[in-house]
Amino acid sequence: MDLRENILETLGNTPLVKLRRFHPAGALLAGKIEYFNPGASVKDRIGIAMIEAAEREGRLRPGMTIVEPTSGNTGLGLAIAAVLKGYKLICTASSKISREKVALLEAHGAEVVICPVDVDAEDPRSYYKVAERIRDEQGAFLPYQYYNQANPETHYRTTGPEIWAQTDGRLTHWVAGIGTGGTISGAAKYLKEKNPEIRVVGVDPEGSVYRYYSEHGRLPPAEELRFYLIDGIGQSYMPPSCWPEYIDEVITVDDKTAYRTVYELARTEAIFTGSSGGAAGWAAREVARRLPADGFVVTLFPDSGERYLSKLNDEWMREKGLLADGERFSGD
Repeated sequence: MDLRENILETLGNTPLVKLRRFHPAGALLAGKIEYFNPGASVKDRIGIAMIEAAEREGRLRPGMTIVEPTSGNTGLGLAIAAVLKGYKLICTASSKISREKVALLEAHGAEVVICPVDVDAEDPRSYYKVAERIRDEQGAFLPYQYYNQANPETHYRTTGPEIWAQTDGRLTHWVAGIGTGGTISGAAKYLKEKNPEIRVVGVDPEGSVYRYYSEHGRLPPAEELRFYLIDGIGQSYMPPSCWPEYIDEVITVDDKTAYRTVYELARTEAIFTGSSGGAAGWAAREVARRLPADGFVVTLFPDSGERYLSKLNDEWMREKGLLADGERFSGD
């Protein structure tokens, strides 16, 4: 009898799919589809991992509250685990979060505190600092995905081995977005241990820190940083959850390209992902285009576009300058 104890037992072993319509010729390009996870995102992997690590270490005990700053997906991964384990969850998020993610978090019983998006990470109003204040005031447990080593270690133990097995060790390039850095660098560590020749390429929004850090070994000056619309990747500092020594190169993607690629993936491969997935898909194809036919590029689509429908429409995109007057995607 194939009967699972709970929904989290369906976690992982997500499919790897050829993208021959999106990238028809040359090197093979494939995408790992993380919306097959129970909470429909890659962050389900670290939600339960961070909670169970804290339980083993005695930092999280029955009856405690969990608080986490999130762009939504890690919050939902934590929310699923919190429901099953009986914890209260508070999520702090910037006003950039989609209303679909807020609704999903609240549907799972989480409290969502919205914070301004246009403030520095060290500003007491930022969603990072508000989470820290709630931790201090309520004695809550703060997993802090940006600092928690269970984040990259989870991908070292799960995502990396899955990709290696699914490609029979034939991949030549691993291309993924960099948000906390846990997904790309944790998997990269495993893959490079199996084959040091595998090249790892990070995907960063224009206005984030990662490309500059990759090229200069230090954070960019403040004037290099700017607001971007891509959800879930990019950063204004270097979080300890990222292991940059395993990332060989970083490619930047602008907002318009990322959002347009969301539509292209949906209409060539019937893969509907969010803007970070669009950015990863575009960058991975750019990598594949410069390789010989025996190249094998693997990328990762972190979540489903369904949780961004309030953004993935002509009205919102035109308002944000992503579509010209008279241009449209819906219904094309």
